Amino acid sequence: MGYRLSTVDPARTALVVIDMQHDFLAPGAPLESPAGRAMIPVLNDTVRFCRDAGIPVFFTAHVHRPDGSDMGRFADLYPPIAQGQALIEGTPGAALYSEVDRRPDEPLIPKHRYSAFFGTDFEMQLRGRGVDTLVATGVTTEDCVHATIRDAMFRDFRTAVLSDACATYDHPDLGHGAMSAAEVHAATLVVLAQSTADVLTSAEFKALAEKGAA
Repeated sequence: MGYRLSTVDPARTALVVIDMQHDFLAPGAPLESPAGRAMIPVLNDTVRFCRDAGIPVFFTAHVHRPDGSDMGRFADLYPPIAQGQALIEGTPGAALYSEVDRRPDEPLIPKHRYSAFFGTDFEMQLRGRGVDTLVATGVTTEDCVHATIRDAMFRDFRTAVLSDACATYDHPDLGHGAMSAAEVHAATLVVLAQSTADVLTSAEFKALAEKGAA
């Protein structure tokens, strides 16, 4: 079992950069992922490759209204969100991290749940560009990257996740044992590779795209 892409057609592929925001990436941020900050150079290099190859690049931002009306269970799961300290629409922390290379003309999809498809027009924008292959990067590997690329698979997109352009944070012991960011990242990639998407390095993705363009 497992899923593999034999080639990538740049004309029918999109890259999604998920939730690379200050509240996830800035030193001392409420939901900080140091590993996410560390992989920004690889991510930016991949974004620039896609631009040169004619692959559209989408960015997402997880945000909630200041009045909390769209938080739902996130208010139960994440105290910084419930307390208005993280991912609040219009605040500096909810903006994309300053080191992330996004051009003003590249779409930014605001979302309120893990998946970039839930309650957004993301699928409509992809279909409108003739995209049938979606490649995911960003934070966090096990939540928003996982949910988005699994939703893409449910919608019959061909799917890939770039292992060196995704990251997460340490998970504390909530009664089932703790896991380091590296362990969570690795375990999620194993699950994705078996059931959902081709898990590639950024170099492997570039090689497939170059092959597909030839």
